[in-house]
Amino acid sequence: MTEEEKIESGAVEETAGAETVNETAEPEAAAAEENVEVLPAKKQRSRKKKIETTKEEQPQSEWKEQVVQIRRVTKVVKGGKKLSFRAIVIVGNQKGQVGVGCAKAAEVIIAIQKAVADGRKNLVSVPIFKTTIPHPITGRSGAGAVMLRPASQGTGIIAGGAVRSVLELAGIENILSKSLGSKSPLNAANATIAALKSLTPFSEVAKKRGLTMAELLN
Repeated sequence: MTEEEKIESGAVEETAGAETVNETAEPEAAAAEENVEVLPAKKQRSRKKKIETTKEEQPQSEWKEQVVQIRRVTKVVKGGKKLSFRAIVIVGNQKGQVGVGCAKAAEVIIAIQKAVADGRKNLVSVPIFKTTIPHPITGRSGAGAVMLRPASQGTGIIAGGAVRSVLELAGIENILSKSLGSKSPLNAANATIAALKSLTPFSEVAKKRGLTMAELLN
């Protein structure tokens, strides 16, 4: 072979090698492009799953708490005075059940938690008749007294302070009240609970008299 033929054959081999390189490079580039497209899609899916899990809301409890008073109290001990906090909390479901809790602790949050637990232990069932109470009644606690009277539709809760909190969380919508004697929130709340606890529903009165509800109300 002459030198010209050798040069031509070498050029042909180089072009063939370049073609094979291009052929092998194209699938790799395509694969790389596919990988680049797939990875973001996986990340988006994972993010969507995380968002869906965070959107799930926990069911809310039907019980509601209302703090009436937080007071700093002291106890005299051998080494001096011990400071603590007293919390008064009203607990109710606005469906005829309500309770008053009172507890002491060295921290405010712990005192409130203990008072809520105490209130749930001392729940009282309230007989509600047409968004009000069946009959007038007066409750007493210590030096305080609370007078409760039924009210017509649209009157609202005519009360204040701890008495109003107890009546609202009990589920009563129309009532008249008057606080007598001591102005202590704890005495007022306990007197209201005592009054609601002493209420007698119309069904029991009708049963004792041997009458129906319609005959008793008429």
